[in-house]
Amino acid sequence: MTTNPFGQGTRQVLDGAGRVDVLVNNAGIGGGSAIEDVPLDFAKRLFETNYFGAIRMIRAVLPSMRAGRAGAIVNVSSVAGRVAVAAHGHYCAAKHALEAASLALAQEVRAFGIRIILIEPGVVLTPIFSKAIRYTDDASPYYDHRRRQLLHYEKVTPTLPQAVAEVIEHAIATDRPRLRYLVGADAEAFVRGRSALSDEEVIEDGRPMSDAEYIGVMRRRYGIDLS
Repeated sequence: MTTNPFGQGTRQVLDGAGRVDVLVNNAGIGGGSAIEDVPLDFAKRLFETNYFGAIRMIRAVLPSMRAGRAGAIVNVSSVAGRVAVAAHGHYCAAKHALEAASLALAQEVRAFGIRIILIEPGVVLTPIFSKAIRYTDDASPYYDHRRRQLLHYEKVTPTLPQAVAEVIEHAIATDRPRLRYLVGADAEAFVRGRSALSDEEVIEDGRPMSDAEYIGVMRRRYGIDLS
């Protein structure tokens, strides 16, 4: 029988402090590639960290939070949990899953005084991009989508990690809590723009286009300037 290292760590915290007031699930790995290009083993590993890792930690702390009838669980998601984009499908799917589970969990633990918080940053200046494994290269039939993604990361103004930390602190401390907190001008623009578009319009933007056309689409659809 294998032991759960997350459960052991939580036990040590509970033995030392007596309770867990706040859990912040921030661990994650990146990987932007087309669905067909990504090996299933890597897709499973991405879900194992970005989704199941958070779920294991949540399960480890919930009994003590329920007993104390208080607590906050912060799941660091992404704007990718709200807006799915080409060449980023598995990452978006894992974040969509985390968001769905968070909304369901928020309802389940409401009676116990436990709060669930979703933090949804856009591009943040962290090593996740340099560490990410990419499977879509210039020989892939989907490389145009990968090129646009790289252009976006290169041109958009990233949010600093401190800004994300400040939003997390506010979300925990505020007396007017809500479930979702977008972080970064690009995240807000993406969600605002996507809400005004039909699925068919988004799919149509997957057509072949030059970088100049893509920049125009991002400005027109989302108000994001990549020039």
